[in-house]
Amino acid sequence: MVASNEFNPADVTKGDQFTSFNVEDFPVPHGRDEVWRFIALRKLRGLHNGQFTPVVAQKIQVTTPAGVSTERLEPSDARLGTAGAPADRVAAQAWTSMPEAQLVTIDAEATPAEPVEITITGAGEGVTSFGATSIQVGHHAQATVVLKYVGSGTHADNVEFILGDGANVTVVVDADWEDDAVHLGHQVVKLGRDAVFRHNTAVFGGEIVRLVPRVVFDAPGADAEMLGVYFADSGQYFENRLLVDHDVPNCRSRVFYKGALQGVASQDDANPVAAMGASNRNEARTCWVGDVLIRSSATNTDTYETNNNLILTEGARADAIPNLEIQTGEIVGAGHAATVGRFDDLELFYLMSRGIPEAEARRLIIHGFFSEVIGRIPVESLREDLEARVVAELAKINA
Repeated sequence: MVASNEFNPADVTKGDQFTSFNVEDFPVPHGRDEVWRFIALRKLRGLHNGQFTPVVAQKIQVTTPAGVSTERLEPSDARLGTAGAPADRVAAQAWTSMPEAQLVTIDAEATPAEPVEITITGAGEGVTSFGATSIQVGHHAQATVVLKYVGSGTHADNVEFILGDGANVTVVVDADWEDDAVHLGHQVVKLGRDAVFRHNTAVFGGEIVRLVPRVVFDAPGADAEMLGVYFADSGQYFENRLLVDHDVPNCRSRVFYKGALQGVASQDDANPVAAMGASNRNEARTCWVGDVLIRSSATNTDTYETNNNLILTEGARADAIPNLEIQTGEIVGAGHAATVGRFDDLELFYLMSRGIPEAEARRLIIHGFFSEVIGRIPVESLREDLEARVVAELAKINA
C-alpha cells in the first residue's frame, strides 16, 4: 500500500496529519518530536527504529455469539485498513511487519446477547508481536465488544472499528498486561450516519502502554463517547493520545478520562531537568493528550473533553494536554478541562471528622474518584473487576 495522503508542512490541523501503511514513509522519531516527547524512546525495545526482537503474529482469541463471525486475513486483504492508515511510525511498523490480521464481523441488525470478547496475549519476554484487528459492524446492529490485552512481551497493533449507519456499539479496551509488557496501540474509529459509539479504556498493567485512538465521523448524526481510567504505579508509563475529528454536521462527542498515580520519589525529583529525562525508574508517569478538531464543515457540533489526574505520592508526574481547534462558529457547544492535583483536604477533613481513619478516608476518596467513570461500563463483570483492581492498587499505598 502507498501513503494515503501527501505530506504538506503547511497543514496545521491535527486531523490532516500524515498517514501511511508503509513504515518507510515515516522518519525514525526522536525525543524532541512533539508526539513522542513524553515517552522514553529507549524503553520501546526497538519498536520505533526497527531494532526489535524476532516477530511473531499476535496471539488472538475471539468469541462469536450469534450474528458474529471472525476469520484470519492476509495483510494485503483489501478489507483491512478502510477506516484509515497508521499515523505514526510504530503503527506503520506493526502494519508493515504483521504476519497476519484478524477480521471480526457483526452482521447488520444483529443484537448479540453476549459481548464479543477479543483477547490478545503477549508473546512473552524477548519476543515482539505485531497485528491488526478490524471490527466491522453492519447497519443498525447493537453489540458490546471487549478487547483485552494480557500477558508479557512487546506488542504493537492497529485496531479499527467501522460502524454502519444506525449501529450502536460499546467497546471496552482493557490493557491488563503484566508489569513487564510494552504495548503501543493505534486505533481508528469510523462512524456512519446516526451511529452511536461508546469507547471505554482501562489501563492498569504494563511497563509502557501508549494508546492512540482516532475518531472520524463519516456522516451526520453520529455520537461518540470516549471514557477512560488508568492507575500508574512505580516504573509504569501510560499515555492516552486521542483525536476526535469532526468533519460533518450534527455530530456529538464527549471525552472523559480519569487517572491516578503513585510512585517513589528520588533525589532527582527536586531537579526539573532530571525529571524531564525520566531518570527515576521508580517514578510513575502518565500523559493524556486530547485533541478535538471542529472543521468548517462540521456545523452544529456538540463536544466537550475532560481529563482529571490525582497524584497520590511523591515520585509521580501527570501531563494533561487538552486541545480544541474550532473552524466554525455555528456549533452547539465546545469546551475542555484538565486537572492535575492532590487530595482535596476538605474532603479528607470531612470524612475524618466523622470518625473515619485517615488511610480509609483516602481510599474512599480515590474509590469515588474512579467510580464516576467505571460505573458507566455496561458489562457488570468487568465493572466489578476494575473496582477490584482499584482496591488492590489502593492497598499498595503506605503498604
